[in-house]
Amino acid sequence: MNAADASVETIQREMTAFARRARASAGRMHPELSLVSYTLLGHLEESGGCRATDLAAHYALDKSTVSRQVAALERAELIERRVDPEDHRVQVLQLTEAGTRILAQVTDSRRIAFRERLADWPAADLERFAAYLVRYNTAAAGAPPAAKASGS
Repeated sequence: MNAADASVETIQREMTAFARRARASAGRMHPELSLVSYTLLGHLEESGGCRATDLAAHYALDKSTVSRQVAALERAELIERRVDPEDHRVQVLQLTEAGTRILAQVTDSRRIAFRERLADWPAADLERFAAYLVRYNTAAAGAPPAAKASGS
């Protein structure tokens, strides 16, 4: 195995470990909020609200997956459906006051946890790590579906 292949193997293994920890810690941050739910709430906050189909498209998720997540968030009274003022046939998902409050609490807890975990990193390392994550996620978001599935 050459150095590049070894690095890719290390990256894949470490990203899998990161994802596993992120999923596990989501439940500790708030029992009603899975990592997917947290992500959906964050997008609704950033976008000011959107349709469930927009969430599915944005995250490249199956509509039924998003539908289940949305239903759970509605039952928890963290989001609500409102009529789109521009098109009364469309329902827009928006955060409730409780959803906004819980999202802020969980975001703050996550921020504190990251700061603690990265406290001894030099600023230059943090900047490089942040830049690499942005670069990776930007490339991953722009990859065609076949390349995403095959890992190319």
